[in-house]
Amino acid sequence: MLKTYRFPKFEYRPSPEQKNGGGRRNVVVVVGAGPIGLTAALEFASRGIPTVVLDDNDTVSVGSRALAYAKRTLEVWDRLGCADRIVDKGVRWNVGKVFFRSELRYQFDLLPEADHKMPAMINLQQYYLEEALVDEICRRSLVDLRWKHKVIGLKQEGDHVVLSVETPDGVFSMTTDWVVACDGANSDVREMVGAAFSGQAFQDRFLIADVVMKAGFPPERWFWFDPPFHRNQSALLHRQAADVWRIDFQLGSEADPDEERKPERVIPRVRAMLGDGHEFELEWVSIYQFACRRIDNFRYGRVLFAGDAAHQVSPFGGRGANSGVQDIDNLGWKLKLIIDGDAPFDLIESYNDERGVAAHDNLLNSTRSTDFITPKSVTSRRYRDAVLELAAQNEFARPLVNSGRLSRPTPYLKSSLNTPDEDAFSGGIAPGTNCTDAPVSQGGADTWLLNALGQGFVVLTFGSPPHARTIEYGRIRARVVVVGRDIEDSKHVLAARYDGRAGTTYLIRPDQYVAARWRQFDAGRITKALARAVGNCES
Repeated sequence: MLKTYRFPKFEYRPSPEQKNGGGRRNVVVVVGAGPIGLTAALEFASRGIPTVVLDDNDTVSVGSRALAYAKRTLEVWDRLGCADRIVDKGVRWNVGKVFFRSELRYQFDLLPEADHKMPAMINLQQYYLEEALVDEICRRSLVDLRWKHKVIGLKQEGDHVVLSVETPDGVFSMTTDWVVACDGANSDVREMVGAAFSGQAFQDRFLIADVVMKAGFPPERWFWFDPPFHRNQSALLHRQAADVWRIDFQLGSEADPDEERKPERVIPRVRAMLGDGHEFELEWVSIYQFACRRIDNFRYGRVLFAGDAAHQVSPFGGRGANSGVQDIDNLGWKLKLIIDGDAPFDLIESYNDERGVAAHDNLLNSTRSTDFITPKSVTSRRYRDAVLELAAQNEFARPLVNSGRLSRPTPYLKSSLNTPDEDAFSGGIAPGTNCTDAPVSQGGADTWLLNALGQGFVVLTFGSPPHARTIEYGRIRARVVVVGRDIEDSKHVLAARYDGRAGTTYLIRPDQYVAARWRQFDAGRITKALARAVGNCES
């Protein structure tokens, strides 16, 4: 049991369907109340979708687990109204340092420029995150969060899904239009639909030790290759909230996990790293292996997969939870349009198309990181060590250093929802890329671009205001936001980041990705691009 955290115990309540022997047909059921399932509930509720969340536990996760949350993920939570508490509790950082043996060889800055609302990264134990998300959900009337509810069966029936659910009061059935499976790497729902989950498993074992200590180390990511305190292996140090530090030790493939998690084995390793001048207590210890795998399709009928249920990566780079939150960011607005009948059913295929690209990108980066961290041959080891030796004095070698490529949002450059550029741009945000934040003012008050955009379709245009306040396609409305009328580029950062000379116009999706851009405001072209962005590519 952790010493710095008191675990909440959430109340089990029988479901209406169980008490009444039947019940309403639900719109969406989310399976799993980890970070991704909870984010899904908030996302769907924010778009007016009634959501039931089922989880077989009655508390938050034990141990730090998912730890590093990237800027884009924080922006999603900010749009959902819960980022402030998470960021305030977490430890902000943007500098990483890589050591080879005892020497600093390379360092990087994830956010070298100013004028962003969210930090590059925060570190926060998963249990704090989940508690914050649960608290936010309790404020949302459209979310029904049900603890001690385990899905044990699933049957698809054309336009709905029937779930068999086990609770302390027995087994009952419930019906829903959609299921979103966020039940982790060992997903039962994935097994129930017969989905393939393929990739590469890695044999090396790693030790996580969360230690409580007061230390003067800066809030940075420190990664060692072959350090003097842990020869021929790697180690990682991260600061977390409440004076807890996360330490990872590579142990190799032959390590005995039962022996290595014993305090008498862990404490000497930690002491060798920190030295005799630091007092500490063990908070939590775990041994893990990992794999890089992905599901063959993010959709099986009316069952959709997100997070670790859809893809699994190594922990180096923080790509797991961050990618899962971005799955939900991509899914929510599409599901809303389909439920409301405002987009063709086939729009849901773009969820698999776009997030499949992201999964491939994350698996590729994660596999390359793992190969660099744990070389499998003498030749690979010599290459890695040579890169690390050269990186201290040679700029060309630094991009080759790979202690984990840290999470960044994947662009959907080839998405069928994009309208390709027809006009020349020398910079800015290309179609298929997430919007970059910038300081602006609105109504005389300082704010941020992403806050001003909100979470619907937006036409952002620079210069002379058009007559239109909205662009419409069917029942879908894109709000026109004019820089100079509706918001002010108070620091002249917005125009620089968006290559925003007079007339420049962007169509922005509800997930704040760019769908199209032009050098002049043209209502006809915008309407056509809006139709394409909701899956009507021939309009």
